[in-house]
Amino acid sequence: MAQTSGVSLRVISDPRPRPLLPSPVLGTLIFVIAELMMFGGLISAFSIVKAGALGWPPPGQPRLPVEATAFNTAMLLASAGVLYHANRAFLLDRASAKRPLFAAIGLGAFFVCFQGYEWLSLIGHGLTLTSSNYGSFFYLIVGAHGLHALAGLAVLAHAALKLHRGLLVPSHFVASQVFWYFVVGLWPVLYLLVYL
Repeated sequence: MAQTSGVSLRVISDPRPRPLLPSPVLGTLIFVIAELMMFGGLISAFSIVKAGALGWPPPGQPRLPVEATAFNTAMLLASAGVLYHANRAFLLDRASAKRPLFAAIGLGAFFVCFQGYEWLSLIGHGLTLTSSNYGSFFYLIVGAHGLHALAGLAVLAHAALKLHRGLLVPSHFVASQVFWYFVVGLWPVLYLLVYL
């Protein structure tokens, strides 16, 4: 018991153990693990169909733009590097994290827009969901990743808005980064399996 001006104060400590991970980060990690299982199933199905095909890609189907998508992949990877810089800036001075966070969002948005342009071009050359298994798997796998990229951009934009208002807490920023790093880290695997 502590004494202050003749008044006894009892210090009560919280008996609960401190969590290893903040709840937003743990929740995001659990979600990412579930999504990895979903993509694992898609990749497995794609690999089985590809292995059983006489030729891949099937004759008469357009080839995927390997070089252009490699450039787009570099933009997505750069967004992760800039986001890492934003995190380091956030730890030192929250206001200095704004510029790199917006740059990461911009690079991610470039990736998504470039993918959209690529899709329009491929559809114009005859690669559709119904043109072949090749087209079906391409749009299913790359489209699922694209939806995750859009969701990741929304999460980062929400973090940027909270940062701008001075309301962003570290655990929420880390959770948004975990999701974006998942989107970025998954893409090179999909690029190697689907495009090459």
